[in-house]
Amino acid sequence: MKRIEESPRILIVTPEVTYLPDRMGSLANLLTAKAGGLADVSAALIKALFDQGADVHVALPDYRSIFRDHLAPFLKKELSVIRSLMPDDRVHLAQDRAFFYLNRVYSQSGDENIKLSLAFQREVINNIVPRVRPDLIHCNDWMTGLIPPMARQMRIPCLFTIHNIHTVKCTMEVIEDRGIDAAYFFHHLYFEHMAEDYEGARETNPVDFLTSGVFAAHFVNTVSPTFLMEIVEGRHKFVEPPLRRELTHKWEAGCGFGILNAPDPGFNPINDKDLCTTYDAQSFVKGKCENKIKMQQLLGLSKNASSPLFLWPSRLDPIQKGCQLLADILYSVISEFWEDELQMVFIANGPFQKHFREIVAYHGFQYRIAVCDFNEHLEHLAYGASDFILMPSLFEPCGLPQMIAPIYGSLPVAHDTGGIHDTIQHLDVDANTGNGFLFSVYDTAGLHGAIRQAMGFFHLPESKKHPQIRRIMIESLENFNYDVTASQYISLYEKMLERDLIPRSILGEEIKSVK
Repeated sequence: MKRIEESPRILIVTPEVTYLPDRMGSLANLLTAKAGGLADVSAALIKALFDQGADVHVALPDYRSIFRDHLAPFLKKELSVIRSLMPDDRVHLAQDRAFFYLNRVYSQSGDENIKLSLAFQREVINNIVPRVRPDLIHCNDWMTGLIPPMARQMRIPCLFTIHNIHTVKCTMEVIEDRGIDAAYFFHHLYFEHMAEDYEGARETNPVDFLTSGVFAAHFVNTVSPTFLMEIVEGRHKFVEPPLRRELTHKWEAGCGFGILNAPDPGFNPINDKDLCTTYDAQSFVKGKCENKIKMQQLLGLSKNASSPLFLWPSRLDPIQKGCQLLADILYSVISEFWEDELQMVFIANGPFQKHFREIVAYHGFQYRIAVCDFNEHLEHLAYGASDFILMPSLFEPCGLPQMIAPIYGSLPVAHDTGGIHDTIQHLDVDANTGNGFLFSVYDTAGLHGAIRQAMGFFHLPESKKHPQIRRIMIESLENFNYDVTASQYISLYEKMLERDLIPRSILGEEIKSVK
C-alpha cells in the first residue's frame, strides 16, 4: 500500500470487532468476531475514524467464526485462496491454528485464553507491526497488554484503552515459549513482584497483562471520565492496587483520559428493522404504542398500550449490575403500581435470571413480568416498546443501554456512577433539562425512589411529558454517536503525535482538544 505521508498511520489492535467498513478491503464486510460490547465499540470507532479520513488499519485474530454463518461455503476454500483476495487491505488477520479451530472469540478455559492472547500478540509484534509500520498503535484490553511494552521499546506512540477491569498473569518463560521475545522489552513489563533483572524474573515472577499495558503505554484511557476518577480516588475495591496506582500515575502525568463509548449506529428508531413500526421524535407516541402492543403479544403480557413498561437491558450479574436490588423490591413495585398495570421485561442472561423467574412464578406475575434470554431482535423491539430502562449498577465503566434507550424515547432509571454519571442528568421538567432518573445511594430505597419519580413523570399530562421525550430523543441522537467519540480519539491521537492527524478540510470543522 502506498504510504500517505500527510496522514499518520493508525493501527488499532483489538480481539473483537462486529463489522468493518466496506472500503477497508474486499472481505472487510464479511468479518465479524464478537463476544461482547468491545466488538461493537471497536467496529463503530474504526468505521467513524475511517469515514473521517484517518489512515486506519486494524489487527484482529483470524478466528474461524470470523466468517458469518450464512457465508459457510467460504470456509470450504483454502485460507491461502481467501487471503489472496486481500493483499492490500487494511485488515490484518493474525493467523494461528488455535484461532481457526475456535468457534467463539474466547475459550471457556482461562489458560487457553492466555495462549490465544499470546498467539495474537506474537503475530502482531512479529508480523503485523513490521508490515504496517504504524505511526501510532491503539490497543484494547488485556489481550493486547504486551504490545504497549513493545511499542515503548520501539518508540512508537501507543494508546491503551481499558474497557473491562480484567487481567491475567503468566511468566516471561511462558510468553517466550509462545514466540514473543520478551527479553527485548522486559524493562517495560509490569511484574507481580519487583524485577531487578531479566534472569531473576523470567521463570518465577508473573507478568500482569492489563497493568503492563497501562504501565508501558504512552497514553491510557478508560471508556468514561467518571470511572477513571473513581479508580484514581480508590472508590472501587475490586480494582487491584497496582492497576489503580499505574492509572493514577498516568492521570497525574496528564496522560490518562476518559472517552465515552457510543451506541452502534444501528440503534435508531428511524430505520430499525427490528421494530414493527419505525418512528422519530415527532411520531414517537404512535410508534412506541404499536411496538409495545407487539412486544406484549410476543411475551404473553397483558395487552395495554397505556401500561408503563420498564426494560432490564443488562446482563443479570449481581456483582456489578444491581439486579439483587430490584429483586428485593420487585413485589413491592408491582404491587404499588398494580392499578397502573406496570410491566417489566428482562432481556438478559446471567446468574440472577433464575431468581427472577422464581419470583414471577411464585407470585403469579406472568402477565406483568417477562424474563427472556438475550435476543438481539427482542432487544431492539424492547427499546422501541419501553417507557423506561433500569440500570441500578454498582459500578459502570461506561454502559451503553443508558445512551441507547433515550434515542428510542425510553428514559433511564439508574444509579449515579461511572459512565451513567457522564451521560444521564436527572430530569427537571420545569427547567427543560435532563434525560433520566438518578439515585445516588446504592440501596433498595434509592432504586425504589427513582422508580417512583419515573412513574410521577409517566403520570404527567401529555402536554408536559411528550415535549420532554421529544427533546431527549433529539439531544441523544446528537450527543451519543461515534462521530463525537471518533473526534475525541482523533484529538488524543494528535496530542500523542503532536501533529494534525488528518486535514481540517476533511473534517469540515475544528476538533476540540481532549481536556
